[in-house]
Amino acid sequence: MLILITNDDGYAAKGIRCLIEVAKEFGEVVVVAPDGPRSATGHAITMSVPLRLKQYHADDDGTRYFYTNGTPCDCVKLGTKVVLKGRKVDLVLSGINHGSNSSVSVLYSGTVGAAMEASMENIPAIGFSLCDYAADADFSAAQVYIRKILSRFVQHGFPEFTTLNVNVPKCPLESIKGIRVVRQTQGYWHEDLEERTDPYGGTYYWLTGWLVNTDKGEDTCEWALAHNYVSIQPVQHDLTAHNIIPELKFLEENE
Repeated sequence: MLILITNDDGYAAKGIRCLIEVAKEFGEVVVVAPDGPRSATGHAITMSVPLRLKQYHADDDGTRYFYTNGTPCDCVKLGTKVVLKGRKVDLVLSGINHGSNSSVSVLYSGTVGAAMEASMENIPAIGFSLCDYAADADFSAAQVYIRKILSRFVQHGFPEFTTLNVNVPKCPLESIKGIRVVRQTQGYWHEDLEERTDPYGGTYYWLTGWLVNTDKGEDTCEWALAHNYVSIQPVQHDLTAHNIIPELKFLEENE
């Protein structure tokens, strides 16, 4: 397979290096990643400044590495349309993110946003996250499950126009109970904007908060992670609330 890898923590993050190690077992790898952290950029793209792309390394096995001043979604565009122009990309992998992308965080996630950019063009795509925000987090258990997941999809094939949002709990490998395919947990972020003062006496605000889980279901990503399962949530870019359309037909009356 020809595999394009990106992330939202930047090209120097430990998580992307661990993902590259596993991906090399499955095919040819090309890396296009941001030049620094781009967390919580969602599906943002760059339109107001020129995009830069620089190759910074190449391995003896042919793996090439690029970084850009753009967002994770820009990385996918640059990877498929510039670096690999004319070649069919078989798989896009994003991550391994330092921190969870469960529940409504999927809407903010640059990791998942990059994967969705690929699946919009029907390129199989998976975003991987570990529920550990530390820069030196232990990704060894995540690597084991990434290898399992990729092996199974090589056997069974990938769903069309679908992104897989995979979250790995923060625990030793021997404590992980397995994999659960889940739905998104209903919840919201309780947020505070702390007012602070910079060294020059100016006021600025720092966003803080925590996830409020309003969902008691045992088929959700939060339940799975809390019980030491790897959660796999299928995500599609069609945001239409299809079940609500019949309820809104009254708006068409007398048209």
